[in-house]
Parts: sequence; structure tokens; C-alpha cells
Amino acid sequence: MKNNTLEIPSSTDFFTSDQLLNNVGTPFIIGLAIGYFAKKMLLLCLLLCGAAIVILFISEYYEITQINYEKLEHAVEPATSLIKQYKDFLIAHLLNFPTKGISATTGFFLGFKLG
Repeated sequence: MKNNTLEIPSSTDFFTSDQLLNNVGTPFIIGLAIGYFAKKMLLLCLLLCGAAIVILFISEYYEITQINYEKLEHAVEPATSLIKQYKDFLIAHLLNFPTKGISATTGFFLGFKLG
């Protein structure tokens, strides 16, 4: 009698540890690192901008300078739009990982949360 079992080659096994690491793990780690870095850089920029604004307020209090608050608001608007563009740029590049974009994007948001 002939054995009617179907043998599946091991190259089509998608759940091996090597396949999972390449398809899910590596893009996730890349996204995690990018998200963590992006959050730290955003916080550093906010710290420096906040310190500069506080120095302006102190210098106005001691009548060294005079602040035009409308111009201060207009100076901050381009920075906020730049941050939005930067976020969109990063997410668009992470989604370009073929079939791995969801893993990379999830890693990015988790890294951003952790950062």
C-alpha cells in the first residue's frame, strides 16, 4: 500500500523562530528604537524651548526686554507643524517595510510611549 501523507517542505513553515524574528521581531525593535529616540528628542527640544521662554519672561520682568506675545505665538506655530510633519514622515517610512509595517509601527508607538 502506498502512504498518502502530504509532506510540507520546511521552507514554507512561517512559525519557526527565524521566520518570526525576521518578519515580526526585527521591524518591531527598529520601530521601538525610532519611537524611543523620537520621544527623547522631542522632550529635549521642548525643554530647551521652554527654558528660552522662561528666560524671556525673566528678562521682561526685570525690564531688560519687552515681549510681543503675538509674535511669540506665531514663532511657535511653525515648530508645531514641523513636529507633525516629522511624525508623519517617520510613520510613512515605517509602514514601507513590506508586510512588516504593522510590526514596525506598533514598535514605534510603544517606543514613543516608553520614551
